[in-house]
Amino acid sequence: MVISVPNNLTLRPPRLCVKLNLSQSMTENLRIGVPSKGRLAEISTELLLEAGLRFRRQDRSLFARVKEMPIDVTFLRTDDIPILCAEGAIDLGITGADLVAESGVTLVERLTLGVGNCRLAVCVPEEGKIDSPKALANQRVATSFPNVTQGYLSKHGVVAHTVKLTGSVEVMIALGIADAIVDLVETGSTLAANRLRILDEIGRYETVLIQNPKTSHRALCDRVVRRLEGVVIARAYSLLEYNVPAKKLAEAEKITPGYNSPTVNRLEDANWCSVRAMVKRGEVIGIMEQLEALGATAILETAIANCRL
Repeated sequence: MVISVPNNLTLRPPRLCVKLNLSQSMTENLRIGVPSKGRLAEISTELLLEAGLRFRRQDRSLFARVKEMPIDVTFLRTDDIPILCAEGAIDLGITGADLVAESGVTLVERLTLGVGNCRLAVCVPEEGKIDSPKALANQRVATSFPNVTQGYLSKHGVVAHTVKLTGSVEVMIALGIADAIVDLVETGSTLAANRLRILDEIGRYETVLIQNPKTSHRALCDRVVRRLEGVVIARAYSLLEYNVPAKKLAEAEKITPGYNSPTVNRLEDANWCSVRAMVKRGEVIGIMEQLEALGATAILETAIANCRL
């Protein structure tokens, strides 16, 4: 039987073929997994762009191609990134260190990114009778981190009933679901609102860059890490410049030792020196006050956009 095709009908290749070709082309590139939504998605995208990895996500696409580099950015659920990285679906991933610990998989932590700081803690009612880890024995402990929680309980020789949840854990005691919770704590305001207190701190975590230990893109991974490292360090430091009497230079150098050492130049007035040094951004104001008390003048702070140390 012969089937005739109208002249105005355009034949398109099967959709499956297009997907397969895309998948095959992407396997040749280094793949970086980043969160698909939320605050961490914004932070990750901003970091990559500042590191010179230019890309644009089309609508809600799962992939984006980095311009001028053989890299694909993949948008994933934050808690899936550790497992997908360990399985080789991605070569690098940006996620929380708490999620890496919970996953229990083997990964290489390449870089701490200086954002998303939090602590995982055991919390109990303010007026409750639980006053030590041992008192958690035979109690109900609600958490979104069952593996980390079980490891903590085992460390203290405690057997408890772990209630695994994915929602708002802090209200579970008030609802009668749990006697204690293990949850992330930032400011502590949520605990106060629910009349809870911290019994013990399990660990402190922040956003990290992880790597599959068997990746075939090691050189390119190192290049990405170096770029991100430059941004992370730049965000943590400022460049401080000031003039100081030559006789006070040694004292000033103790206040601003710099990365290896400060840059020192003589001014036209031989009794004065000009000094430039990197200082931690969070310490700038205090250092300025110390320098001023020492007799320094024209003290200026300059933001660092990027650096290589």
